[in-house]
Amino acid sequence: MIDLRFVGPSRPANDYKFVEVTDGDTPKIEMSIRMVSIDTPESHFGGNPPTAQAALERTKARLQDGTYDDLPQHLRDYLISRITPNAALHHQTAGQLAAEAHKAMVKTRLTRRDGTQRKMAVVATGELVEGNGRLLAYTAPWFSGGATDPLPPRGDPQRRTFNLDMVALGWAATFVIYPSIPPVFDLNLMLNEAEVAWREQRGAWGHFGPDLLLGYEYRACVKLGAQRLEDPADAIKDAYQRVCVDLRTLTEVGLYGYHEVPPPHRLWIWAKDLDQARRDMPIKH
Repeated sequence: MIDLRFVGPSRPANDYKFVEVTDGDTPKIEMSIRMVSIDTPESHFGGNPPTAQAALERTKARLQDGTYDDLPQHLRDYLISRITPNAALHHQTAGQLAAEAHKAMVKTRLTRRDGTQRKMAVVATGELVEGNGRLLAYTAPWFSGGATDPLPPRGDPQRRTFNLDMVALGWAATFVIYPSIPPVFDLNLMLNEAEVAWREQRGAWGHFGPDLLLGYEYRACVKLGAQRLEDPADAIKDAYQRVCVDLRTLTEVGLYGYHEVPPPHRLWIWAKDLDQARRDMPIKH
């Protein structure tokens, strides 16, 4: 028996739609992409707006009646203030508008001057596949090169990723999660674009105001408002699994302190990865 004493990365199997076999070792599948480092509002999560709003209202009631007293008071007060009567409707409408903006952007930037269609460039990250089986990647137009479709020079707006431009337009919040962190230049470019979009109230911020529930906090609130609540501690654990780091100071603010950091300056680390992240980055705790 050969034992190389090496254990490579192990990921669970996911189900994908089979498309066709093109060669003896080449099956094609249909695979969704989760655009990394950004998070747009949800357009369907939690059910239709009345159903989702009911879940948010249950969360609000539980935050007020002591059910979720294991959460710090400052986070409870923050969430209570943001669960407004139209929170679900505003969030899902923002999600639909974000999807429309994304579709329009892709259609425009993948269309060449002669009307033909470019392919999409997909740049996978270090953590390849997320829990729902989606490829974690950056997306951008693919330039085939040559006289008909030359690759623009570095820094040309045509080479920007769709991830970056969704942030710049204000339809996505930054959602940088260790270990899939962009290189230094790209990270700072995205953070600068996020800061401008936030300051100028572009996109979702302009339509629905700064109190719009962000994607990750909306999802957390829907989970906390599940109709059947068996164990509040388990619900909290499911809703809050990532530690937030303030990128301005590289200081951890913990599982429950993200709201103390402006949205463009939040770095996220899965709690299970925290020890390794502390070894890999100069963060303070």
